[in-house]
Amino acid sequence: MNLDDTIIAMATPPGRGGIGVVRLSGPEARQIALPMLRLKHGLEPGRAVFGELVEPASASGCVAEGVPPAQTGLRPGSTPAALTRVDEVVVTFFQKPHSYTTDDVVEISAHGSPVVLHHIVELALSRGARLAEPGEFTMRAFLNGRLDLAQAEAVRDLIESQTLYQAKVAAQQLEGALSRRLQPIKQKLVELVALLEAGIDFADDDVSVLPGEQIEQRIAAVRAPLQELAGSFAYGKLVHEGLTLAIVGRPNVGKSSLFNRLVERERAIVTPTPGTTRDLVSETVALEGIPVKLVDTAGIRRALDEAESIGIRKSMEVLADADLVLLVVDASQPATAEDEELLHQVTGRCAIAVANKADLAVNRLWTVDGLPVVRTSALTGSGISELRAEILRQVGGEQGAQMESGLLTNSRHRGLVENALQALDAASAAVEQKVPHEMLLLDLYNALRPLDEITGATTSDDILGLIFSTFCIGK
Repeated sequence: MNLDDTIIAMATPPGRGGIGVVRLSGPEARQIALPMLRLKHGLEPGRAVFGELVEPASASGCVAEGVPPAQTGLRPGSTPAALTRVDEVVVTFFQKPHSYTTDDVVEISAHGSPVVLHHIVELALSRGARLAEPGEFTMRAFLNGRLDLAQAEAVRDLIESQTLYQAKVAAQQLEGALSRRLQPIKQKLVELVALLEAGIDFADDDVSVLPGEQIEQRIAAVRAPLQELAGSFAYGKLVHEGLTLAIVGRPNVGKSSLFNRLVERERAIVTPTPGTTRDLVSETVALEGIPVKLVDTAGIRRALDEAESIGIRKSMEVLADADLVLLVVDASQPATAEDEELLHQVTGRCAIAVANKADLAVNRLWTVDGLPVVRTSALTGSGISELRAEILRQVGGEQGAQMESGLLTNSRHRGLVENALQALDAASAAVEQKVPHEMLLLDLYNALRPLDEITGATTSDDILGLIFSTFCIGK
């Protein structure tokens, strides 16, 4: 990948729309774009200019008259070419270094016809641009110092967010929340390394050597906030990836009605006939900003035909894979053998017992050993808010809003923080064993290196290629 090339790609998703944007970035962005444009005014940094997308006319085409050379990309003194209009456009020029990539950037907003947008790309390619690789615009922003690596990864998370809360968390990361949280931790670690290095290098010049107790105190001051950061991953992963919630139970206990209440619309078919649901029905909803994939399953019993048997088998597969299980029972009836069998299957799992049809069993209490029980009525809606609150408690999301910014939402980041903590543990053990400081420094450097990899201070090309290959083209 040559970072001195001028690259081009569509910045808007494939398909038809009112507007489509094509982005050029690189040293020749302005020179490549101008011959394709007939503008009302010359390009100025940070200003949107209305104009036309043009191309050389056919033999019967018209001649562009009275167009200043600066607005067509022609050199002074040259003769305007025969040009024909393709579309009306709005062009924005971002002059280096005040752009997303810190290179010159030209963005052409045309009508969102795939034919027109592809034609803009083809015209630019014919004039020397290169088609951008996935994530290459953001990679250039990182390599040019516009973003650190954690911020660059947050760009992808922001684009892929499914809930507003996910977008807000990603926006915090894009603003550098994680990097700011790491910075004082790294600073303390660097200061300790510097003191030990000085004690070794200038041992003959009366530079004091830190005693073991002070070294251990400084290591503890680095470890404590790093452990807090590692602890944020459980909730951060939940926000980033969401969870799958399976609604299971025997037939006719109100699973589909409960599903419809949770998704707040009539998504699943509901009839009084047991076994109505034969296939899986799924819908993703936001629960306090956490994406939750709800899966309504077929009633689990001895199947009466082949179609129901297949549905029950799928239900059991979802039950095995789900992050959280809602075991729905009929609160108006005593527990059946099928209820007991399902209770046995969810023992030890993250699960909630839902005593549905509570409106038919006002004075009847349903208890299940080892599982929280929520009384609901899918018919009247009572207990649904309590069920949502219990789901949040079970997945650890109820304190999410109070958590500070700079969460670990990325498995790569979590692994690197764990590596740093392991290296700090090794350093503490070395202090206790009175290991020479030269050897202790190896452990401290091993703790610093993973933290540098989070922000990209020291990252291999292979890691960069893996990260940016997951981006969409045009970002």
